[in-house]
Amino acid sequence: MSEQIKSQNDRAWEILFEKYDILSRIESDGKFFVSASQIKEYREPRLMAKFDHNINLPQIFAKNSLAILPVSRGDYVISHFKAYQPFEVLNKSIIQVSLPANLQSLDANNIPSEAIAINCALASGMLADFLEEDVLYPTVSGRMGSGQFDFNIENTLTKTPMAVSVHHSQIEIDAAFEGLHSLSLLEAKRDLAEDFLVRQLYYPYRVWSNRVTKKVRPVFLVYSNGIFSLYEYEFQNPDFYHSLVLIKHKNYSIEDTLITLSDLQEVAFRTQTVPEPNISFPQANRFERVINLCELLNAQELSREQVTEEYAFDIRQTNYYTDAARYLGLLEKHYRDGRKPVYSLSACGKRIMNLNYKQRQLALCEIILRHQAFKETFNLCMKTGLIPDTPTIVGIMQKSDLYKVESMSTYVRRSSTISGWINWMIGLIEE
Repeated sequence: MSEQIKSQNDRAWEILFEKYDILSRIESDGKFFVSASQIKEYREPRLMAKFDHNINLPQIFAKNSLAILPVSRGDYVISHFKAYQPFEVLNKSIIQVSLPANLQSLDANNIPSEAIAINCALASGMLADFLEEDVLYPTVSGRMGSGQFDFNIENTLTKTPMAVSVHHSQIEIDAAFEGLHSLSLLEAKRDLAEDFLVRQLYYPYRVWSNRVTKKVRPVFLVYSNGIFSLYEYEFQNPDFYHSLVLIKHKNYSIEDTLITLSDLQEVAFRTQTVPEPNISFPQANRFERVINLCELLNAQELSREQVTEEYAFDIRQTNYYTDAARYLGLLEKHYRDGRKPVYSLSACGKRIMNLNYKQRQLALCEIILRHQAFKETFNLCMKTGLIPDTPTIVGIMQKSDLYKVESMSTYVRRSSTISGWINWMIGLIEE
């Protein structure tokens, strides 16, 4: 991978690996302990050792199947272990809930942080429904010490357990709710991702399992685009880091989510196509992540590096998804200090992201359907009842005067964006 698309973390870790001969040490000892002071020689540890998703790992970690975990307040262990868990979807239906009518300080159309998402989840009753507890009391939250505990984690090369000891590491709990029967520990996110770092659930679970006699329930809350997705996990063997299984998953919304086939057809009928912009045709198959990126940029502008570090993207994906949002007119790109690209929501993006759920989805469908390749594919889908195959979509693309799409291989790759986005539109239908 070329130097220009390496992040600051990539470059700093390559220097550290060379300086301390980390790969050889791992080969001989099975693991390598690195201190925050050693990391800080090149960059802040909070930026160098916090990777919430597998894709955020530095290139040298990914290339050598390595991961990193904290073991004390100032030390980390690097080895070939399985640190991440893919998200699974057990349920696609959406349960409608509502905020109490007398609440004035919570707005379903404005949920700018994980903390407010948690407050909405509690106030609307979705947490009580999901956890099956009649009364919930918010209890512990924030940063705290882990105490001392040992665990085993799978070595991905040998497929054998590796022992790890944790001594007074720092943990953080976004929220905890105690009911009559259980204590639920919540990790909340506003970014969509393919996986998550198990440590975010496991370390708090180990700490509080030793402090209370009630059942401790690790719960993940993901809020994006008006939908609250709750996942409950269970560690089948408390001493084994990767023994978690997903036992429950539900989706909730505080807003009206009912979108019909007629709604989409009416949008398509009234939408006029526009000339193609001088921006690369999108290569970003998951439209949900285009929306989620815009949500994260709704509060503040971010540089390309910040998007890559704070979201579940590598640099290449950051380029693809920011270009996709720019193609639709949702984002603007400018340069800080004349060099570093910075992204912010456009006026159109701000208007759409501040609409309620149903209006926002239909407005997003409209800006997609302004582009001929998408509209013709959608209309053909409506006519046949099926999303067209790749050769048919490529044929539509070739007639649509796309910017800098020339080779057949590029047409084929980017046709998956069209099928992905049309799939997203069809998936909105609830009737």
